[in-house]
Amino acid sequence: MDTVLSSSSYLVVRSSLRSVRAGTSPSKLYSATASFSFTASINGLRRNHLPPLRSLTPAVPKLSIRCGEGIKEIKESEFRSTVLESNRPVLVEFVATWCGPCRLISPAMESIAQEYGDRLLVVKIDHDANPQLIEKYKVYGLPTLILFKDGQEVAESRREGAITKPKLNEYIDTMLETISVA
Repeated sequence: MDTVLSSSSYLVVRSSLRSVRAGTSPSKLYSATASFSFTASINGLRRNHLPPLRSLTPAVPKLSIRCGEGIKEIKESEFRSTVLESNRPVLVEFVATWCGPCRLISPAMESIAQEYGDRLLVVKIDHDANPQLIEKYKVYGLPTLILFKDGQEVAESRREGAITKPKLNEYIDTMLETISVA
């Protein structure tokens, strides 16, 4: 007879069954069946009922988009007044809570917002909460950065994917030079 011993931290199965090997012909299937008799044993004492099992899946934390001091999260309703009617350039970052690269560049974006705060406004837009903006500006990858000046998207300012802080500084400097010359 086979025995199963269990506690909250491990499960031991003792079996007197021999291992089954396949025969010489691979075209034939060999199978073995076994029946187990289960007896609950905790610390060597038999019990008829075990305490209920805890859930094996950990609680999933609810993620949210957090903004540092220099970054403001906006919604579709604020887009016109904050971005299109702004009298200084606006860098829009399209992000999502489930996006790993978005979380990866978040500290760099906060740093950029503080460094360029006098020349540039930085805002975040949640991809999932603002589907009309996503469709209008054809945001296909995340994170997406788009620079706006005088209510228009600056030509060739769109950038998708994670970016390092030095590359981000280079990108911002180039874009600001482009719009000041134009």
